[in-house]
Amino acid sequence: MTCETFRELLPLALYGEVSFEEEEQLDEHAMTCESCAEDRERLTQIIRSVGSEPAGVPPGLLSRCRRDLSARLTADGSTRRQPAWWERALAALNPSLSWIKPASALALLSIGFLGGRLMPDWGSSGSGSIDPASVSRVRYVDSDIPGRVRLVVDETRQRELTGEVSDAGIRRILMGALGDPSDPGLRAESVDLLGSSSDNADVRQALVNSLRSDPNSGVRLKALEGLRRYAAESEIRDALCEVLLTDDNPAIRAQAIDMLVQHKDTEIAGVLQELVRKEENSYIRSQSLKALSEMKASAGTF
Repeated sequence: MTCETFRELLPLALYGEVSFEEEEQLDEHAMTCESCAEDRERLTQIIRSVGSEPAGVPPGLLSRCRRDLSARLTADGSTRRQPAWWERALAALNPSLSWIKPASALALLSIGFLGGRLMPDWGSSGSGSIDPASVSRVRYVDSDIPGRVRLVVDETRQRELTGEVSDAGIRRILMGALGDPSDPGLRAESVDLLGSSSDNADVRQALVNSLRSDPNSGVRLKALEGLRRYAAESEIRDALCEVLLTDDNPAIRAQAIDMLVQHKDTEIAGVLQELVRKEENSYIRSQSLKALSEMKASAGTF
């Protein structure tokens, strides 16, 4: 990635609008280019400082503006506006400059639209002020302090939320982010954060679902790590067995076999025998044979 491409993608990345692969390329470039890394830090600080002081818009301002506009349109509906003196003079001097006025109006409209689009509504701390059911999409997930989460979500407009991973509302939003098919980076970060709350039954089920069905191997690896403490539970054990027999990623299968054989459960002997028979990865076969031997089970199928 060139420095020029980095600077073009950087604003989009800070608002969560790049793909997982592009985000990785940006990180790799920043590690090797001190100038671009400094640019990213400066822009990040600017965005945070802007977001830390939300603009104080008086309540009811939009309603009053609409009401005043409606009254003005009603009063002036039958009257055609006469050009101002400076508009008449400008047109007389050079008719070709008559585009300035509509162009200026278009510029103001664009500024207003971009301001509303790019400046998120920096929400209050905690999830108590929002209804997780009203979140239509999670755009960005980050964690700069262990156990604390920053979320940018879509409701009727984009806003930022902060809260603890232990907060039930935050957890529900993170679990909802696991279903976003378009952003594997978002799913990976959400799984990673949820792993610290895997003592919650709903979170464990969400991690199991990601382990079984997420198309991205990085997300499945993070889900596997989040479930490590619970490998002895029957539901987690069944998921690990399924992964060993069906997942096409050898790194995931290798971690799954390590988790599975720690508990020497004789109920998995059949799966281990199947692995010995058909697994092409030598490490997984050797771990399966070792576990079968320690369980006093035959390497052949029953």
